Amino acid sequence: MSRATGERSLSQTASRGAAVTASGLWLKTLLQLGSTMVLARLLDPRDFGLIAMIMAVVGVADLIRDFGMTGAIIQARTLTARQWSSLLWFSVFLGSGLMVVTALCAPLIADLYDEQRLVILTLAIAPTLLINAIAMPMQAAAQRDMRFGTLALIDIVAMAVGVILSIVAAFLGFGVWSLVIFAGAGQVYRLIALWVVTDLRWGLPRISRDIRSLLSTGGSIFGVQLLNYAARNMDNVVIGANLGPAALGQYSRAYSLFLLPQQQLNGPIGRVALPVLSRLQEDGERYRRYVRGSLVIIGYLSLPTYAIAAAVAQPLILLLLGPGWELAATTFALLAIAGIAQAIGNVQGWLYITLGRAHRQLVYYLITRPLVIAMFFVGVWWNGIEGLALLYGLTTVALLVPGFWAATSGTFVRGWSDICRPLVRPALITPLTFGSAWAAVAATSTLPAIVQLLAGGFAGLGVLMLALLIPVYRRDAREMLAFVRKARS
Repeated sequence: MSRATGERSLSQTASRGAAVTASGLWLKTLLQLGSTMVLARLLDPRDFGLIAMIMAVVGVADLIRDFGMTGAIIQARTLTARQWSSLLWFSVFLGSGLMVVTALCAPLIADLYDEQRLVILTLAIAPTLLINAIAMPMQAAAQRDMRFGTLALIDIVAMAVGVILSIVAAFLGFGVWSLVIFAGAGQVYRLIALWVVTDLRWGLPRISRDIRSLLSTGGSIFGVQLLNYAARNMDNVVIGANLGPAALGQYSRAYSLFLLPQQQLNGPIGRVALPVLSRLQEDGERYRRYVRGSLVIIGYLSLPTYAIAAAVAQPLILLLLGPGWELAATTFALLAIAGIAQAIGNVQGWLYITLGRAHRQLVYYLITRPLVIAMFFVGVWWNGIEGLALLYGLTTVALLVPGFWAATSGTFVRGWSDICRPLVRPALITPLTFGSAWAAVAATSTLPAIVQLLAGGFAGLGVLMLALLIPVYRRDAREMLAFVRKARS
């Protein structure tokens, strides 16, 4: 195969994979939004707070369970059948141990929050660690082979299973247990589906030395993920311990909705980017071109989206969650600052992993993530949930510059031309989209929430349409349309 043919093939695979993944994630979003609207009206905010308390702690065990091996598997150039067998058994042994440890720690988790109901809830959620451990190598294998359509279908059905069963349970009066069902049912389906579609051989239950290099890379990725997890979840622990489950329920719903734009807009690109950039490690020009193109798309899709979402937060939350969630609306608007920073900052992870700089990323996170966590304590002390959300966003934005410098210093990636320049034009129109949407909501404040939401949304989108009158913005739009056409081909 010629270089040009190979480039077209990889480009088409990446574009098609991003499009398929995006379609799957949008369907998941619709399902998740539907379940949120229903469950928020059937359950008490305390129920959501109880699950958030558990997941803030159990999520650490789930990170250990992965141990960064998903990224290490995708980044590796070749893997033998013996290595795959060892990876499967390593994951099972680790997941089994963590399941037992988590179950034994259930009383400690309950004591941390002074909430004894957490004991039985933690025991019920602990088995998901083993389920996810068995599924992890299969998921990584499918992603490594760029089977994005298969993964998207599995994700959609898994979400549908969890949503349907949890809503039925809530209608039957299961209360907080409907959220436990939501957390576990989809994972069980995912495991079964991945087992069917992948063709990995288990072999004898042993772990060979052949995976030591993978464990080394995975260990550094795990360290980064653990620090990143702490920076993104310690807020739940701080709020739950200081303000109680009702306040945490408000915050957790706002945070869950705040993540949706990032998951749906950046998720498809991110899932495809790791295997594609890993294949382009030896071709600096194509690598840089892919990074620039991805940042253009992320910039135009994420920055204005979060700006508009912040402006329409009050009517949006009222429609989605109903009355009684006003604090969640204010928190959601403030979290949009962190959403913009995270949408851009996710690209740092691509660079660190695919350029073989996982160890450098670990050192950087050891320095910066404690700063983010410290802001949680300062924010709650200063102004409760709203103070935490604001300082979280400002700190995350401030860390973008040193983060990209650490990721690209000494590589062929250029900070200004490859990272900054693609974001300049989206950043310039973002304040205008927010201002226009906010003014429209204010002008319709006496009308029903749906009217406010539509007015704000169309006003913000109107700014984007007007920007197309400027030639450079039309050029950017043509580049993104070319990406879509390539995906359809």
